[in-house]
Amino acid sequence: MKKGNPFGTHRVIEPKGVLPQPAVKIDNTMKIYDNEILINVQTLNIDSASFTQIADQACGDVEKIKEIMKSIVAERGKHQNPVTGSGGMLIGTVEEIGSSLADKTDLKVGDKIATLVSLSLTPLLIDDIIEVRKDIDQVDIKGKAILFESGIYAKLPSDIPENLALSVLDVAGAPAQTAKLVKEGDTVLVLGAAGKSGILCLYEAKKIAGPKGKVICMAHRESSLDTVRKLGIADVYIAGDATNAIEVYEKVMEATDGHLCDLVISCVSRPNCEMAAILATKDEGTVYFFSMATSFTKAALGAEGVGKDVNMIIGNGYTKGHADTALQIMRESKALSDLYTKLYA
Repeated sequence: MKKGNPFGTHRVIEPKGVLPQPAVKIDNTMKIYDNEILINVQTLNIDSASFTQIADQACGDVEKIKEIMKSIVAERGKHQNPVTGSGGMLIGTVEEIGSSLADKTDLKVGDKIATLVSLSLTPLLIDDIIEVRKDIDQVDIKGKAILFESGIYAKLPSDIPENLALSVLDVAGAPAQTAKLVKEGDTVLVLGAAGKSGILCLYEAKKIAGPKGKVICMAHRESSLDTVRKLGIADVYIAGDATNAIEVYEKVMEATDGHLCDLVISCVSRPNCEMAAILATKDEGTVYFFSMATSFTKAALGAEGVGKDVNMIIGNGYTKGHADTALQIMRESKALSDLYTKLYA
């Protein structure tokens, strides 16, 4: 076997000298290097911002969605949406382990895993798309993928159904980062709180902020709020359009008696929600942009333009222990697990 770079740079075709994620094209031939793992792919969980964009481009037509996905992989060697730049993750079965990794990994051939690195850097080959589940952003395929030596993964738990685990692990960074950022007594706003990542963020925020804190759930529709309200994981429920910064600001001012929020978490999978999050945050507070639809330029210049001294955190999908944190929520809350299963699995 050929020797590979731990970060996968040996797979980069264009442009040379960059890592696989920012690369325009990578090598997706499925003969592995000595430090790679070959995966027989079962399901792709497409990043919410990416799937929304693809579905919009295809006008919701499943066959067109398939064509767009296949063309992305054929052109780039990976499933990295050229519009959003994002990817997603996958579950599959370990088919082969590179010779130099055999003694370094706890994996063995036949193990079922979820990759916790983005499809935007993962060499992928799609032989066929079997089913597109538009309501949960999941796509069953016949194909192969490569996990680099530096790639993180989780063995699928035996006590949680596979599709449920996949949906949870896809956004595992959001609740785990929330757990790191929230302090007891904080006022926390979650934008897009009725969505896949938003619900998990609400749960962690409510658990940590406690009775002295205030957790605000904002979603676009009243029907979505009704669904979340039954879980009892927020103190205030507001319907609002996260692209309308002034509307959000005024509603949050009212809900907080003019104090605004210590922490705002943006989970909205559509663009132009940066200013709503920024305006809702008190000076020296923190904004956590988990959504891949976030524009760094709009956030940075927007905050400057309104004189907001806030800490802004890019939504890193990885933090230590994030898989365990996210899956534990499913074990702790049957009501949330049941809802998640209904909506996303």
